[in-house]
Amino acid sequence: MCGRFTLHHSTETLVEHFGVDQTAVAFKPRYNIAPTQPVAVIVQQQQKNMEAFRWGLVPFWAKDIKIGSRMINARAETLAQKPAFRAAFKRRRCLIPTSGFYEWQRQGKEKTPIYIRLAGEQPFAFAGLWEEWHGPNAEVLHSCSIITTQANDFMAPIHQRMPVIFKPGQESVWLDPAIEDPQILDHILRPYEGTMEAHPVSTQVNIPTFDDPVCIQPTA
Repeated sequence: MCGRFTLHHSTETLVEHFGVDQTAVAFKPRYNIAPTQPVAVIVQQQQKNMEAFRWGLVPFWAKDIKIGSRMINARAETLAQKPAFRAAFKRRRCLIPTSGFYEWQRQGKEKTPIYIRLAGEQPFAFAGLWEEWHGPNAEVLHSCSIITTQANDFMAPIHQRMPVIFKPGQESVWLDPAIEDPQILDHILRPYEGTMEAHPVSTQVNIPTFDDPVCIQPTA
């Protein structure tokens, strides 16, 4: 799964890197993003917009937003079958920009937090889904989920699953609202094939409210 990540690249860098046409908010550097918090999301409508959505997808049919805390990840293998995700898989796909993510590697009885990023430290994006939920008091909530797949060879010693990270050219396919064929979409939901880097970090990242650059500093 993916339960924590970072986004410390500037909003200007993200706009240039992802070719964003309009952004609704300036994002401050984050080093320990946790579920239910606001995250940057890129959606393709008339243009490519970057907005802030709640992490933890709340299906449009949900009676309570609390369900979102259990929907932070969506398994690529079952998107078309799961009631919570299948409508979004067809029509509401997004990119979730990031600078890197955390995973916990089991070593005996202990779990060591590991920070993972792409080589070169460039920003990248997770494949995501989003939803619009209307509450009983006319409130509107936009929320999202990170799609995961089987780990690649690099990630396998750390964890058995990883977020879907696209190769160049695949992001535009994922965002294209005209593409609804699950076979085309399934074909790009694969383990990442590029070069990645990883190092252990402080257990301070275990604290959801602790958000500081020290979170990504190597401990060994």
